[in-house]
Amino acid sequence: MESNTIAWWIYALLSAGFAALTTIFAKIGIENINSNLATAIRTVVILVIAWGIVFFQGNVVNILAISQKTMIFLLLSGLSTGLSWIFYFQALQTGKASLVAPIDKSSLVLVLLFSVIFLGEPLNLKIILGSSLVVVGTLVLIL
Repeated sequence: MESNTIAWWIYALLSAGFAALTTIFAKIGIENINSNLATAIRTVVILVIAWGIVFFQGNVVNILAISQKTMIFLLLSGLSTGLSWIFYFQALQTGKASLVAPIDKSSLVLVLLFSVIFLGEPLNLKIILGSSLVVVGTLVLIL
């Protein structure tokens, strides 16, 4: 494996691990508070960490070089993330983590579909089969 391939695998596995912990910690944390308040608290923590990293790495000066198109799509991504978190916490507060998480993670199927439609990435048998298995697996877990 190339070093770049290894790096993205490590980052992806760390992301999956922390996403799993996020679900468990959130389910415990929202037990006695409003889910929107919980989302706001979580967002502040993320905000402090993200800007801390940007300042530590000295990348804050690059903010003025961001193109309008890039900024629009980053803002849309932030809006989508915020809405995702709000609905995720609502679902987590009222449902079982073991059921909410698989449905949330089934967004993978939508990512694959959207990547074909909007990014022009190739659709092949492997993607179709993998997406189908994700859908079937999600249905097995939630039904």
